[in-house]
Amino acid sequence: MALKATIFKAHLSISDMDRNYYNDHNLTIARHPSENDERMMLRIIAFIENAHERLQFTKGLSDDEVPDLWQKSFSDEIELWIELGQPSEQRIKKGCNQSQHMMIYAYADNSFDVWWNKEKNKLQSRKNLSVRTVSEALATSLANAVQRSMQIQVTIQDGQMWLTIEGADTTESVEVAIEKHL
Repeated sequence: MALKATIFKAHLSISDMDRNYYNDHNLTIARHPSENDERMMLRIIAFIENAHERLQFTKGLSDDEVPDLWQKSFSDEIELWIELGQPSEQRIKKGCNQSQHMMIYAYADNSFDVWWNKEKNKLQSRKNLSVRTVSEALATSLANAVQRSMQIQVTIQDGQMWLTIEGADTTESVEVAIEKHL
């Protein structure tokens, strides 16, 4: 019998002073059985940094044809394609060709360093691609704050992001540092 996704609820209250974006988002997140808390929280960080009324989670790990998140225009054109991890060259080519902008979010660990050193020269030629990383320590800290139902207060100002994650059991405050590679 196949394992089913675990459902998480996150209410985001975003105050992004850098973009003048102030909005609440009620997210229902289906965590694939092979996905861990770190990866799920990286999806949420990617959502927060790019928050928009049309940004949405896709089937992600359950469907190889779509990114982890995307934003489509009203005419169904892909404006933003977001991948997590270290996608293949073919995947990057597909995302860059099918969207106005592609972003990659990954953990800054040894496997990322190997991937980045191998791919960076090819990736730098893609004008519509951005690559972001978060540290392993931050990923662990965010994973420790995960609960099935979370209230997340987000403040972004001068390029810095702060999260206050409230659940039934705890409240955790975290500064989120995102390193930009492209």
